[in-house]
Amino acid sequence: MSGRLTLVVGPSGVGKDSLLAAARDALRENADIVFPRRVVTRAPDMGGEDYIAMDEAAFEAECQRGGFAMNWLAHGLRYGVPVAVEGDLGAGRQVVVNVSRAVIPEVRRAYPNLLVIGVTAPPALLRQRLEARGRESPAEITQRLARAGAFDLGGEGVVELSNDGPLEQGVAKLVALLTGGDAASSGKVRLPEAARTGISQSA
Repeated sequence: MSGRLTLVVGPSGVGKDSLLAAARDALRENADIVFPRRVVTRAPDMGGEDYIAMDEAAFEAECQRGGFAMNWLAHGLRYGVPVAVEGDLGAGRQVVVNVSRAVIPEVRRAYPNLLVIGVTAPPALLRQRLEARGRESPAEITQRLARAGAFDLGGEGVVELSNDGPLEQGVAKLVALLTGGDAASSGKVRLPEAARTGISQSA
């Protein structure tokens, strides 16, 4: 495959969904970069990312028929990336997707032309974002922070993106990594109005 698979990874609260949603808007006219919707065993319209809802039985059936390029279990939910992305990779496009860090070794074996963007933020900021989104109890937040600190992201093709400032700054860094541009050095990127007003850093 001539395209490049780019995995965006990082602990809960680091802002991956916010970065990806804003980067997708900023790059909406670039047909060479694709942001596929993930399939999630979550009820529809639960907020956060734009996903395809699927129940457990349908998800398992899709796994059995080879409908996912990759899939994983995280926090009691199953996630899948449709196998259709292989068509984009075969056409030379870059496919950008948010995945669990645990699947990186398996994905690296299947897709050698791989870029891994590890999104980071200080523990205090992660705690603040997790508390603000209100999905977890204090004990669950502490457990998530412990897992975040214990995970060592290594291997080839890994770059770090520090998301400890305003959304525009983080998106500029992500867009620069995806396009090879210089937005990361300037720390600036022009976001559509919807991205500036409708996206928080709680993802």
